[in-house]
Amino acid sequence: MSILWGIDLGGTKVEGVVLEEGYPPRTLARLRVPTEKEKGYRHIVGQIGLLVEALKKETGLRPEKVGIGTPGALDPSSQTMKNSNTTVLNGQFFKRDIEEHLDLPIAMANDANCFAVAEAMFGAVRSHAPEARVVFGVIMGTGVGGGVVVDGRVLGGRHGIAGEWGHNFLDISGGPCYCGLEGCVETIFSGPALERFYHGLTGQKRSLREIATRAEKGGDDAAEQTLQRLVHFFGKGIACIVNILDPDVVVLGGGVGNIERLYRDGPAECERYVFNHSLQTMFLKPELGDSAGVFGAALLVKDL
Repeated sequence: MSILWGIDLGGTKVEGVVLEEGYPPRTLARLRVPTEKEKGYRHIVGQIGLLVEALKKETGLRPEKVGIGTPGALDPSSQTMKNSNTTVLNGQFFKRDIEEHLDLPIAMANDANCFAVAEAMFGAVRSHAPEARVVFGVIMGTGVGGGVVVDGRVLGGRHGIAGEWGHNFLDISGGPCYCGLEGCVETIFSGPALERFYHGLTGQKRSLREIATRAEKGGDDAAEQTLQRLVHFFGKGIACIVNILDPDVVVLGGGVGNIERLYRDGPAECERYVFNHSLQTMFLKPELGDSAGVFGAALLVKDL
């Protein structure tokens, strides 16, 4: 069995894992250190180095290569980071600097890609559709993103943005997006967007979880309208992905992905807009929880 090393870089913590590859994988070590991004870019690089040293000490092993999941993406042309909400990373030669710091080859992908490949190889897809070749992993939470996995490998794309359906145009009612456009998928059914829609109807601020619960219980017309909006636009948005990628499986992650109605009504709504007489794509709940990011990062080394 091969040994996989992965690092998941988050805004508040950096998590590392050493796995013995298999199904299910065997965790040899799993450790965390704080990101402390307020201390700057070089400090983050150093924290990753400290974590790798701690994993070496814990396991008695030395990595030959390491996979790193990042917030944001590595631009294939400039080899600098972009679109990261850990803003000190943006514009930096992060992959190069980590390789120099660790003196190791690095495979790097964003967090949505790591989620997708982990669920494909170790999680929901492996459990329910092991024959699947094309997987689209969806993140629907504070933002909306996605990752594409083909035959167990992440598809990054020419610009490093493959799977970023959150910034496709969906409907002008979403209003302005932070990316500079209007009506993006993210402005329609990210968690904050749905909460804003409910607030606009009622003047009341409620969490999406509460809105969903009230809709299922009945008696709150605004909550019901909010979930109907989610299902309708989710169907339209994901149908574009199905028409282009034709994935075997879509895995729905993030807080919005916990809403049961997406699984109950979402596929039928998607089918209305798909260029086919029926919809055979499977829609699955993720199985790995907070392990997906770091497990997916470890799987990236298979591309090296």
